[in-house]
Amino acid sequence: MKPLLQLAAAVQLLILIASALTPRVLDWRRNLAALHPFLRKLFWVYGGFIVMVIIAFAALTFRHTDAMAAHEPVARSLCLFIAIFWGARLFVQFAIFDARPFLTTGSTKPVITRLRSFSHS
Repeated sequence: MKPLLQLAAAVQLLILIASALTPRVLDWRRNLAALHPFLRKLFWVYGGFIVMVIIAFAALTFRHTDAMAAHEPVARSLCLFIAIFWGARLFVQFAIFDARPFLTTGSTKPVITRLRSFSHS
């Protein structure tokens, strides 16, 4: 169980590293330029808070792997919260967002292909 929990923590960090490409891939500078400065800053602040939450999820999972593996009540609650967060994130990603118009460069074409096949199945 402990290796799986450590793998889950590492995967969260890998997702975070991959999401660092989002501002460039989705051209946030150009696309957010039309927003009022307050809304543009709010967008970046919300993004920063999400980054901190994901870092905390990974750090807490690495730090408390033993407690999670032992099914301690607080650790179980943390696991449940992390699962709800990622479940909601996946739902939003595939049921609400359609990023295909933004994924048009050569490096994102494989992503477009996967999104199209997933959303049309």
